[in-house]
Order: sequence, then C-alpha cells, then structure tokens
Amino acid sequence: MKAKSDVKIVNKKAKFEYIILDRYTAGIVLYGTEIKSIREGKASLVDSYCAVEHGEMYVKQMHIAEYRFGSYANHDSKRDRKLLLQRREIRKLEKATKDTGKTIVPLCLFINEKGLAKMEIALCQGKHTYDKRQALREADDKREMARLRANV
Repeated sequence: MKAKSDVKIVNKKAKFEYIILDRYTAGIVLYGTEIKSIREGKASLVDSYCAVEHGEMYVKQMHIAEYRFGSYANHDSKRDRKLLLQRREIRKLEKATKDTGKTIVPLCLFINEKGLAKMEIALCQGKHTYDKRQALREADDKREMARLRANV
C-alpha cells in the first residue's frame, strides 16, 4: 500500500466567488507526463471550469505545467481533460447547469491513497457582491477572535 500523498492543489477563488450547492469526486484522464507534473505540484485550477459535451464531462482551462524531464511526447499544458463520473451524475449536473447562474467548478485536485489523480468538483451558484463582502467580514472577525484568544 502506498503512503498518502500530500499533493493537494486547491482553487481558493472558488469558495469566495461561488456558493457551493453540491460536491462530487471524479477521476481524471491524464497522460504520463501530466501525472508526473501533478505529483510535483505544478498545476493550477485558477479560471478552470467543467462542461458537459456529448454526454461526457470535461475540465477546461486547467493548467498543468509541462514535465521538466519530458521529451517530444510532453503534453499540452491547457488541453481539455475528461472527468470520470457515473452517467447519472453527469446527467444530473447537465440538467442543473441549464438553470441560470449555475456552473460546475473544480475545487481541488489531489492524489488518493492508491496513487490516482482525483478532482473534487462542485455545482455552484455565483455570489453577489454583498455576499462576498459578508464573507470577507466573517474572515476578518474570525482572525480577530483568534488573535484576541492568543493574547489572553
């Protein structure tokens, strides 16, 4: 059995920009050089999103840096990557995204205990500006309370 990997690439912007309605864990189809780059932590989920095309789920605009020891067979860094979900989950997500204001956003990319790359995706709804200000205010309050507790 392999040791648990500490690779966890998080989309920090997603929790600030969206209200998370539902979460799913999906497998991801990768080339050999892509998984090697992910294990080095050289990936980014900023500005990435998921879309359903022809009954299959794809993650778009996800950046995985080219593998530094890769040769002519190195991968394209911004290609669309297929996500592995059950057909009923894909249909449910496709139906939900037809509603106005809902989208599917990747939250984090990680390596599980078997050594496979997995992605946590979420059905989300965009936040309004006042919701974002409220989230910032709550974070500031939480930080202030922690600071006060440390001083006592």
